[in-house]
Amino acid sequence: MSIDPRTPVVVGVGQAAERLDDPDYRAMSPVQLAAAAAQAALQDCRASAAEVASAIDTVVATRQFEISIPNIPAPLGKSNNFPRSVARLIDAEPARAVLDKVGGQGPQALLTEFGGEIAAGACDVVLLCGSDATSTLRHFAKADDKPDFSETVEGQLEDRGYGLEEFVEHYTVMHGLTSPAVQYGLLENARRARLGLGTADYLQAMGELFAPMTKIAAKNPFSASPVERSVDQLVTISAENRMICDPYPRLLVARDQVNQGAAVLLMSVEVAQRLGVPEDRWVYLHGHAALRSQRLLDRPDLGAYPAAVTATTETLEMAGIGFDEVAAMDLYSCFPVPVFAMCDAFGLSADDPRGLTLTGGLPFFGGAGNNYSMHAIAEAVAFVRSAPGQFAYVGANGGMMSKYAAGVYSTTAVPWTPDRSAELQAQIDAAPAVPVVERAEGPATIETYSVRYDWETRTGIIIGRLDSDGSRFLATTEDEGLVALLSDGEPLGAAVTVHAFDYGNRCSLR
Repeated sequence: MSIDPRTPVVVGVGQAAERLDDPDYRAMSPVQLAAAAAQAALQDCRASAAEVASAIDTVVATRQFEISIPNIPAPLGKSNNFPRSVARLIDAEPARAVLDKVGGQGPQALLTEFGGEIAAGACDVVLLCGSDATSTLRHFAKADDKPDFSETVEGQLEDRGYGLEEFVEHYTVMHGLTSPAVQYGLLENARRARLGLGTADYLQAMGELFAPMTKIAAKNPFSASPVERSVDQLVTISAENRMICDPYPRLLVARDQVNQGAAVLLMSVEVAQRLGVPEDRWVYLHGHAALRSQRLLDRPDLGAYPAAVTATTETLEMAGIGFDEVAAMDLYSCFPVPVFAMCDAFGLSADDPRGLTLTGGLPFFGGAGNNYSMHAIAEAVAFVRSAPGQFAYVGANGGMMSKYAAGVYSTTAVPWTPDRSAELQAQIDAAPAVPVVERAEGPATIETYSVRYDWETRTGIIIGRLDSDGSRFLATTEDEGLVALLSDGEPLGAAVTVHAFDYGNRCSLR
């Protein structure tokens, strides 16, 4: 078919990783990891790497963990301009450098955004990249002799800011929602409540969902933890597998102590031809969409993910396929509930013969912060090249099931088409919201909960409903009887009393 020369194609992908116990461990900086991945992507084009590098006009980077929170120092130092530091190491001189906001949806959302810019003629060759060296950072945190990753690079930088206001608010923070695990725990137990499952059965289901991922991670050379694990190993509480926040033992939580980088090269068909990139390297984005959820406490069903389902449905419809025609997929797996939400909506099962991950999953392959799905895209591109004409799906999740970007990839040529995300977002924004009261008083019922085992004092975190009008509220508790029920019993639907104080709401058993 005749393809518009402005059509964007992925022409190169690359990954890089190192582990502390590697014999050739080099303590690479985040810049070095991202640059190594970018160099691999240049080689992956099967054209002149030097010519492709010199043609890069835009470098876009995701944020590392250590620069994702304001006013937090980087213990080993950092670059003042991460995208340009990476560009310098690969001998690229882009006209534009972009540093994205916080959010795991970033890699897929950015690929869609800059694919559209290429199609519109705003740029020609885009390098997407990102990395994290959190394992190295932790390793050297208290060492006297440590590497210095400080770097100053001159030049333009479009810093999009942190974007944390999209995920964090004072009311949630004052009630202990300060880590992803506790917030996802609330969502997980809300899904359990909807299904009517007991704690033991639900824990088993989480283990059965994630155990197949460990088999893929065990074979992936870029995995942070290439170890195959059984369901029992994942769900049995032990010194190695301690409870983090209910209902999660450590092995069911995203592994953020990683040294990983990934990169994707995107360019127009016209430029790919000019640079001599063989057509068997070209991969097209057949469908795409990116949507955001309602505010966490506004959502009618805390255990569901309508934004992800809608974005995925739009993406598949654009591609002209159903999920049964997807040959390979990567469902963002920071915790079980985002994966379950997709399985619930599209009839997928834990033992799907296609597998639910291409990398090995965030708890096992590892989660390079906001950049994890760049690795998933790299694996999807490699897959469809190995199976011409087949489709691979990537779903990328950000925040607390707050943002979702989806993409379908194939080597089959297809024109670039804008998606309907703006129209669909308006529908999500107009959906009914649950009334929320910030100062809660009186008899109430537990809707969902988590327990913070990671605090010095074991603390329960509760989302409840007031008996008087059904309004939703947040509360914490250190009440001995209630914490015991939350930790070892069945608290869903339990009767409690809530009182408001200047420092937040507190619950106790009725």
